[in-house]
Amino acid sequence: MIPSKVVECVGGKGFDTAVVLRAFELETVSLGFVAGETGRALIKQLDRYGIIHDLVWTEGETRVALVIAESVNQRHSHIIYGEYSVSPKALEEFFNRFHQYVAKAKFVIGAGSLPKGVPVDFYRRIIQIAADYNVPVLIDCPGEPILEAIHASPMVIKMNWDEFQRTFHVNTSSIEGLIQHATEVYQTYSITNLVITCGEHGILALTQQGAFLASAPKQKVVNAAGAGDAVSAVLGWRLSLGENWQNALKRAAATGAAVVLTEGTADCDPRDVDRICPQTNVQKLSIP
Repeated sequence: MIPSKVVECVGGKGFDTAVVLRAFELETVSLGFVAGETGRALIKQLDRYGIIHDLVWTEGETRVALVIAESVNQRHSHIIYGEYSVSPKALEEFFNRFHQYVAKAKFVIGAGSLPKGVPVDFYRRIIQIAADYNVPVLIDCPGEPILEAIHASPMVIKMNWDEFQRTFHVNTSSIEGLIQHATEVYQTYSITNLVITCGEHGILALTQQGAFLASAPKQKVVNAAGAGDAVSAVLGWRLSLGENWQNALKRAAATGAAVVLTEGTADCDPRDVDRICPQTNVQKLSIP
């Protein structure tokens, strides 16, 4: 199969959130690790979007994720390769920089799987440092790192349906079953706010203001990569402004829907968001 077009984009959950925020002309700073020639290519992409970054160089090669979008069959496949390892010195340097930036931040989004050399309590430490400056945190990561992070009580725990099932060892194919399992996890772990992106079903959110299911009208998918990261970005933005959960979820769902209309990962047009938002529904759920 020969692709008809190749689009080079920013990748990685955290970097994707920065792409979304820049679409709304918001200032954002990306911290993280980079390595090799792919790392240099990533920096060029971040510069193209006008994303401020302060990245720690390490050994290896920044991971590449190839998203194969089949326009005729409306299918998407992923091929991922590349790996780097973070040394104790590089990890210490990251946290030194994080301390410098978090004092001026309004909201922190920590997202993505952890590379080799990064301890499982990485996100937990981020939450604890941010708490010293009264800065709220959203963490988007499955598995053991998120279970560690929960103990530090971040403002928002976010993941997709599959990640939720793998993390908490549950299995359901229905939105009703997901709501039941999510409610049990939310209560058992005393999570402040739990958000699960559910594909065509929308966004399930169990929050301190109630339980909600936000859904935007179905769009013709060009590239779905980054749609979930758009939810993280917009929730962090709108909640940092003091917006209530219903309104924040409505705009987050609309932005996630707008992202799938673009060829680039996490790209979106604010005009699409404004068009989709009035058609987006946020249903309040009755949770026992």
